Amino acid sequence: MRFDTHARGTVAALVFLGLAATGCATTVSGTPSPAAQTSPSPAQDVFAGLNACQLLDQLNAGEGFRPGRNISKRNECTSTKNEYGARGLALDPVQGLREFLQTDPNATETTVNGRRALESPGSAGACDIAIEMGPHARVLVDITIASANEYARACPDARQFAQRVEPLLPKTPS
Repeated sequence: MRFDTHARGTVAALVFLGLAATGCATTVSGTPSPAAQTSPSPAQDVFAGLNACQLLDQLNAGEGFRPGRNISKRNECTSTKNEYGARGLALDPVQGLREFLQTDPNATETTVNGRRALESPGSAGACDIAIEMGPHARVLVDITIASANEYARACPDARQFAQRVEPLLPKTPS
């Protein structure tokens, strides 16, 4: 026996409705619980109460830098200065040094005032220093030099700035 197109559509719809009804009849036992958090709670955030822009502005005071600007939802800030370039500071309560190494496997190990850190020369005139704040937290210092004649200053400047940032950071358990 042959089905016409209308009959096939009707049979398909009935099969679908039957499967849908069966799928909705399943009961799951247990107690509902919220989904896992992707960001730390204030009690877990090692940077709770610290604002990257306030910290950056404090460190840049009297050096001719513009006030820091946070252009994202994260706790990070960038400040610029004519004929120098930019300084950036990010307080990341979620990603540690391991994640930094995943984005730059060529980063080299170093220390900043005794804290474990990684240094990564970026593109010409740029350098990042990631300071460990625990297994899942880091401070990222970013220096970008504007003048091609001064590009070699990026990492030495980043190291010096990181040394000034570190004493203002919360102490973490060893």
